[in-house]
Amino acid sequence: MLFVVDFDGTLSLRDTVDAMLERFADPSWEDVEKEWLDGKITAVQCMQKQLHMVKTDHAKLEDFFRNIQLDISFLPFYEYVSQFAKLAIVSDGLDHAIDVAMKNADFPNLPVYANKLHFVTDGIDMSWPHKNPNCNAGNGVCKCKVAQDLSSGEKPVILIGDGKSDACLAKSADVVFAKGSLIKYCEANNIPHIKFQTFADVLAEVKAWPEDARNNFACLSA
Repeated sequence: MLFVVDFDGTLSLRDTVDAMLERFADPSWEDVEKEWLDGKITAVQCMQKQLHMVKTDHAKLEDFFRNIQLDISFLPFYEYVSQFAKLAIVSDGLDHAIDVAMKNADFPNLPVYANKLHFVTDGIDMSWPHKNPNCNAGNGVCKCKVAQDLSSGEKPVILIGDGKSDACLAKSADVVFAKGSLIKYCEANNIPHIKFQTFADVLAEVKAWPEDARNNFACLSA
């Protein structure tokens, strides 16, 4: 089975990109965020506009990334599920921020699928190695496509997420663990889901799954 783990606000305690913008960007980044939330622009257009507002140097950004706080209950969760499942961090955030935060916290070296960060003079830019032109959600990282590729279309897929970038995959995942705005999305669209706050909650739920039911999730996701 495959666990698709969101990063910002899920594995990290808060949204990394939002925190970076609050510290290093013009306050008008929030107006761009509202345009995205209202469906007026895509996630790619939103992030590109916002990242161009970031004005600081490389050293300060690296220090910021090193200090991203992670959910420490992820560690026992990982130790347990890695015995029988694959895990990947799939995020519509920034790959370098994730890599630095995970390494600094001495977290497992997991495969990361995210937008690529580029350092430029006095700021940052990005590119989209995992963008899918057919992505209905318009995200930089098409989580549905990444999950399909990683699972070969066969393994059960378990999504752990908290926001709008997880919504599309929530429709097709075998099990959805939801927090934040993803709960509201699932409720509004009648998507079975399991609410959680930390990975300790996810671990407790997974441990309760009968071993012979791991490949039959119909009764586990309600």
